[in-house]
Amino acid sequence: MRTREELERLEALTLAPFACRSAESRGRAYPDSEKPYRTAFQRDRERVVHTTAWRRLQGKTQVFVVTEGDYYRTRITHTLEVAQIGRTIARTLGANEDLVEGICLAHDLGHPPFGHSGEGTLNELMSDFGGFNHNQHSFRVVTELESRYPDFPGLNLTYEMREGIVKHETDYDVVAEHDYETDKRGSIESQIACYADELAYNAHDTDDGLRAGLLDWDEVLGQGWIQRAAAEAGVPPDAPFGDMVRHRTIRRLINVMVGDLLTQSSSNLTGAGVESVADVRRHPVNLIAFSAQGSAMNTELKSFLYARMYRHPRVLRMHNKAGRVLRDLFTAFMDEPAMLPASTQEKYAGLSTAQRVCYYIAGMTDRFALDEHARLFDPRERV
Repeated sequence: MRTREELERLEALTLAPFACRSAESRGRAYPDSEKPYRTAFQRDRERVVHTTAWRRLQGKTQVFVVTEGDYYRTRITHTLEVAQIGRTIARTLGANEDLVEGICLAHDLGHPPFGHSGEGTLNELMSDFGGFNHNQHSFRVVTELESRYPDFPGLNLTYEMREGIVKHETDYDVVAEHDYETDKRGSIESQIACYADELAYNAHDTDDGLRAGLLDWDEVLGQGWIQRAAAEAGVPPDAPFGDMVRHRTIRRLINVMVGDLLTQSSSNLTGAGVESVADVRRHPVNLIAFSAQGSAMNTELKSFLYARMYRHPRVLRMHNKAGRVLRDLFTAFMDEPAMLPASTQEKYAGLSTAQRVCYYIAGMTDRFALDEHARLFDPRERV
């Protein structure tokens, strides 16, 4: 049987010098003895998967609201794809795979219903009360709101996991306010999780957009990443578009993006001469990155998806409806906080009314938000 000590010894022997090692973790906020057969980062990862917040991701929007069909990505399938890509990058670069996977699985725990439109609406509604940032709320979920242990609030994750959550950053993820060495970079594992997130949504949103008919194949094929992916997949430029062309291209798209990231990141790590976790944190820029050409193609694809998919009339109509639902819920509960469930009032006792209402709404799935809206505003619905 491989004990925790043996697993830690294997980390010491096999991981790159700049990788985080579980035996050298800065520890947990509360006393919590480690287990005999799992490393600290393995426990972090598994604690995340067993949370209520993680299970609720299956009912939360990625781009398409869950009522639009069961094929499209939800927040949980997005999270699993992020974790899969993150593991591949970590394994290849010699980073700590367990830590990367844990950060990836936790990065969206604080997302409200209805995707980024839901977050934008909550941020607007909370503008007089400090706003709403899903990264900050993810951190709040794992440090305060999940109540699963009698001896401490939250999940009591390691410092490295908590740091990875608050320092998560993409074009759609703003770094949360924190006191985790704000003047320093995140660990290499934290940086990998950020790029795994971006790689995943670029690929699967393109896939979902094509399948839903929101994106035109000829226009998609005009994007640099897609051209490279289609060529490497052996898809002729004049091939009639169909499911097999889509599958082959998207599969290769992930491969070419990951390949570019790995080549450039490896070069960056070698050139910087980093020999420790501290070296990574002190480095003036992130070491995980695309090549200059890859970065340009990535920006091009993100801009294309924003203009053609995220701003598509069908998507905007649903997001507009979702915004109205959240505004109605927020206003109703702010006007009469006693309508909040008793369990919610008890859980968030001591917080302001706005915080209680916001946290309650942020925890909802899409379907629950729609049902709660019907219960509050449709006289024919049972309350």
